[in-house]
Amino acid sequence: MKIKIKREPFLNVFSIAAIVAPSRSPKTILQNVKLDATQGSVRLTATDMEVGVRLSVEDVEIETPGSAVIPVSRLSAILRESSDEELSISADANKILVTGKQSRFELAGQNPDEFPEVTDFVEADYFEIPASTLKELIKRTLFATDAESSRYALSGVLLETGDNTLTAVGTDGRRLAKMEAAITQHGNPGESGSATIVPSRSMQLIERTLPAGEEPVQIAARENDLLVKHVNGVFYTRLVEGRFPKWRDVLPKRADSIRIDLPVGPMFSALRQAAIVASEESRVYTSY
Repeated sequence: MKIKIKREPFLNVFSIAAIVAPSRSPKTILQNVKLDATQGSVRLTATDMEVGVRLSVEDVEIETPGSAVIPVSRLSAILRESSDEELSISADANKILVTGKQSRFELAGQNPDEFPEVTDFVEADYFEIPASTLKELIKRTLFATDAESSRYALSGVLLETGDNTLTAVGTDGRRLAKMEAAITQHGNPGESGSATIVPSRSMQLIERTLPAGEEPVQIAARENDLLVKHVNGVFYTRLVEGRFPKWRDVLPKRADSIRIDLPVGPMFSALRQAAIVASEESRVYTSY
């Protein structure tokens, strides 16, 4: 295998794949990123067996198709520290060479055939949502989850489908965040009202891989995992097992409730100022 890459664009994509690859694992091959160069496309694959990602790389010249398993930490450092706009990456069964105008790095290689496959998106039944909307949905609910709770269901974001609607809910048992967004249904992706719990880490990684803008994102939830496909690639994650709290019971349903419209900027500023003297330890309201 031999390819020529544009360093900056390649680094941006490789950095996302590097986050998925574990820094430590009984399976040492998982501490690498697999690179597949075929005629017309280059793909990076990384997984920790719970989460997986397949990302497409642009601006790559393929001289010799092939595959390579590349050490994450070594190549990340080379891509960050190099001053070359272009680099050449070549690999055989024993080693990987990364060369620039005035630099040459030789890295140990591993057998690409031993790298686990990451599930591809081949679903005919799925939901579709604009990338910018999904980004906003994740941003407005992820902060309320609790990764340290013994209740595993609280360590993820609930995704619930309705009539052409996707509802996301995050809670840590003390606060709750909810957002709804319109979706388009293709085929028969599932019954209305079906729900899945996606791990918080996976939601963070999905948000990072999403393209900017209104590009369509395809989502397919299966019994134990979730697949997300967009123009940059495919993301796979296992789902959280457990029962999510009955979040609808928390929201007030009183007909005589008072609703107040507030300007976001001044309200946010006031809350930040009040938080200066709030107590992290007590988690209760104190009046003076």
